[in-house]
Formats: sequence, structure tokens, C-alpha cells
Amino acid sequence: MAPAGAARTARRTVGEVVRAYVALTKPRIIELLLITTLPVMFLAARGLPGLWPATWTMVFGTLSAGSANALNCYIDRDIDEVMRRTRRRPLARHQVSPRGALIFGVILGALSTLGLALTVNWLAAWLSLGAILFYVLVYSMILKRRTSQNIVWGGIAGCMPVLIGWGGITGELAWAPVVLFGVVFFWTPPHTWTLAMRYREDYAAAAVPMLPVVASDRVVVRQIIAYTWATVLCSLLLWPIAQTTPLYPAVAAALGAACLFEVYALRHRLNAGKTGVDLRPMRFFHWSNIYLALLFLAVAVDSLLV
Repeated sequence: MAPAGAARTARRTVGEVVRAYVALTKPRIIELLLITTLPVMFLAARGLPGLWPATWTMVFGTLSAGSANALNCYIDRDIDEVMRRTRRRPLARHQVSPRGALIFGVILGALSTLGLALTVNWLAAWLSLGAILFYVLVYSMILKRRTSQNIVWGGIAGCMPVLIGWGGITGELAWAPVVLFGVVFFWTPPHTWTLAMRYREDYAAAAVPMLPVVASDRVVVRQIIAYTWATVLCSLLLWPIAQTTPLYPAVAAALGAACLFEVYALRHRLNAGKTGVDLRPMRFFHWSNIYLALLFLAVAVDSLLV
């Protein structure tokens, strides 16, 4: 019989392995994706969605996002070791083997697709599989290391949970989820570019041509402003298209005004001669997270009032 100390060491080792595989799925990113999935199901149902369709959509949607993120870690393992922001990821720290990460990602993808098909519907399953393939093949393998527009088009994968949530409840698509798809689409570039401004040296060292790496701060901020305006205007389109109550446009307008205030404050700091960390781009990055969460919360609450 193994000594008690050895057993405790084994348990700790198993725990560390489990935590490493969980970390491959990038749980914090999954949280953000789920924030956009559940409220859309409220909107699709015009109130509380059915318990089991909503539950299975969330469960297998989590596995789908985890699959895409794990496969992304497998593809990006070389640059993750170079970048300070990502060098603590499991593959970069050699806590998980590349083969193990690849198999894990494929298994999660297969389980999520089959699970959605069997418990929700085939539309949700195909949309989920399409999101995984787009993120892995189009963004991670083609766009990310080749163009400064990588996150603009690669961000489409992050918009798919909106369509999956709607399709999981209704079995079809409509203009309302397309509008919210557009909100996430326009929101993604400025959100990501402010993060890339903060970690510009990381992306440059890894030879990833994010816009802040290949363009001046002034060009980047101008693009952030344009995409933020597009986000806010697109968010307001949901009011007439989904026939929401006045609550949603009021909240969307207030959140949009606050978001625009932050982005113009960023431009003000740039015009004042601030550069690098002094530009404080992470202020907008963190606020954009809050903006998206509160906007989709407003979608859910408004749906309960119709």
C-alpha cells in the first residue's frame, strides 16, 4: 500500500492535470460567450425559455467554446511561449502535451456537436460546429498571423453564440439575432485592439500583426472610435426589429453614451501626448466587457416585460 503522503501527492497531481485541461478551454472567455447566449434565448422565447433546451444549449455551448479554445491553444503554443500575457497557459508551461490538447479539443468538439443535435436541434449543432471550424481554421490558422484585420473577420466565431442561442429555442433564424450578431461583431475589434495596445510588445515579439503593432496609435484609436459608433448604432436597431419595450433602447442608449465617453477619453489622452501605458487603453477594454454584459442583460430583462 502506498504511503499516505504519496497518495496525497498523486491526488494533487491529478488535480493539477485537471486544472491544466480546464485552463485550455479559457474559462473567462467562455463566460463572456455565455453572457451573450442566455439572454438571446429569453428574447427568442419572449420570456423564460424552456428549461431543458436552455440548459442543454448552455452546457453543450460551453463544450463547443472550450473545444475551439483548446484547439486554438494547440495551434498557438509556439507564440504563447513568447508572449508574457499567455506564457502561463498550460501548453506554454508544458503542463499538457500538444497531442493531449489536440485530442481534448477534438473530443469536446465532437461531444458538443452531437449533444446539441440530440438534445436541442440540428441547427444549433451545425452553427456550433461552424463556429469551432471558423475559429480554428480561418482565424487561428489563416488570419491571425497574416493580416491586421485578423480580429475583424476572425471575431465572427465569437458572434455565433447569439445565433446558437436563438436557434436552440426556435429552430430557425430571424433578424433579431442577426442584429445582436452585428453588435458582437462590431464590438470585438475595439475590445481586442485596446488589449493589443497594452500588450503591443508581446504581439510584436510573436510576429502577430495586430493593428496596434502595424499602425500608429492615432490610426488605431480612429478605428476604435468608428467601430464603437457602429456597435452603439447597431444595438439600437434591436428596438424596432424585435419590438422591445422602451426599457431596452433606454438602457442601450445610456450604455452606448458611456462607451463613447470612454473611447473619446482615450482619444483625448492621445491628443494630450500620452503614449503606451499612459494612454490607459485597458480602461476601455474593461468597460467594453461591462457594456456587453449589461446590454445583453437588458435584452433578457426586457424580454420578460413584453
